Amino acid sequence: MSENPPRRPRILVVTPEITYLPEGMGNLAQRMCAKAGGLADVSASLVKALYDQGADVHVALPNYRRMFHLDVASVFDNEFQKVSRSLPEQRIHLAQDRVFYHRSSVYGAENHLIALAFQREVINHTIPQVRPDLIHCNDWMTGLIPAVAKRHGIPSLFTVHNIHSEHLTLAQIEDRGIDAADFWQHLYFRRSPWNYEESRSTNHVDLLSSGIFAADHVNTVSPTFLEEIVRGDHAFIPDAIRNELRGKKHSNCASGILNAPDPVFDPATDPYLTTHYGPDDLEKGKRANKLELQERLGLAGDPDIPIFFWPSRLDPVQKGCQLLTEILHELVTQNHMQIVVVASGVFQKHFNNIVKIHGLYDRVAVRDFDEKLSHLGYAASDFIFMPSSFEPCGLPQMIAPKYGSLTIAHDTGGLHDTVEHLKQEEGTGNGFLFEYFNADGLRWAVGEALNFFHQPQAERTAQLARVMREATARFNHEATAADYIRRYEEMLQTTVTA
Repeated sequence: MSENPPRRPRILVVTPEITYLPEGMGNLAQRMCAKAGGLADVSASLVKALYDQGADVHVALPNYRRMFHLDVASVFDNEFQKVSRSLPEQRIHLAQDRVFYHRSSVYGAENHLIALAFQREVINHTIPQVRPDLIHCNDWMTGLIPAVAKRHGIPSLFTVHNIHSEHLTLAQIEDRGIDAADFWQHLYFRRSPWNYEESRSTNHVDLLSSGIFAADHVNTVSPTFLEEIVRGDHAFIPDAIRNELRGKKHSNCASGILNAPDPVFDPATDPYLTTHYGPDDLEKGKRANKLELQERLGLAGDPDIPIFFWPSRLDPVQKGCQLLTEILHELVTQNHMQIVVVASGVFQKHFNNIVKIHGLYDRVAVRDFDEKLSHLGYAASDFIFMPSSFEPCGLPQMIAPKYGSLTIAHDTGGLHDTVEHLKQEEGTGNGFLFEYFNADGLRWAVGEALNFFHQPQAERTAQLARVMREATARFNHEATAADYIRRYEEMLQTTVTA
């Protein structure tokens, strides 16, 4: 009589965002879409990779009924009961609270209430039901859970996607139904607590730092951003976060794992494109998309003019859009080029003012973010701008080379890990990096890009075809998920997939 095979480790992924779940996880899986950023894509790809490879994976997320198109409670309850009956073991665990039900976005004015309600349900119901062998938490909205895991001897991985936190007292946490007295010793406070009673109402808990402090392993979403934090390169990062990550890094309990763009970003199949193309017919494809973009935006129609595309939000604190406005008029009047901005944000008005004052409508187009127009921008452009002052990871610089568009980037964080300065003679690189965060640095990099654009067409096409193939092979969810799976296996010292 053969022995039963050993039970595979059970992984619980706790995330406030998701874009989809594997169909086999239930009838509602494809309705689960609540996205604010890259965290949603990474969570979806990781869960799918684990499920497809036979791992015992569970996922916990808030029940955003409105975003899941389940506005009517009775409809949801009936559907949910069907799912529960159809599966021997439910793998999707939706935290139930009215604070989630009618929201149209993941984050908002009630962030702390959302976070506490979500974590309350995970702590009180999901963890006891699932009984996981490892818990993977994401960002400050799950910052209490590694402390709970530590209290119960469950290994936890905590992923830092964004440097943002909230600060709450134990009294506020307990007021929302979480028994913080059970695990308060594993939380990170603004000052060292003397005891539970004296800290309960006056000593604030830092949620992001608590997640880092209590987790067995922490990862940022790029290796270089982790190194920059540990070195103290960014003054805006609180000392608490820096010190905790430094301690984890020096204890070999911190690493960087790159994000990856959604698979929809593929010029051969992109549903938003009229003209599809790949590395073998990129010349023809990009010319057709360029003419379409120029016509849609009212730019001068010219398939031979270089287009520079701005794809990310217009945030002067991080994204460096002020560097471009400083030299915008100079660039388009002294060079034969066009600039397209498809992005929303507080700094957009400055772009509009420059275009209006100087009458640059045939050379510069500025539009609010639009998904279809953004995809067309990647396909039509020759270069994209990513001059961020700091960048935990970034996705546009990984999307652009898939479309044969080269990135102009400040050499920082995830940009350093994903953009390599182009060297034609060696056949390496996928963009143009500048070292110093100022307008002169950006101006120099644009000059490098223009020099490349004016090379013989055959040489340019050969380089771009190489860049497209390399980007497809390197920047994908399978590679990212494989890195996380290796980390799980190192933590558990066993395989987690079938």
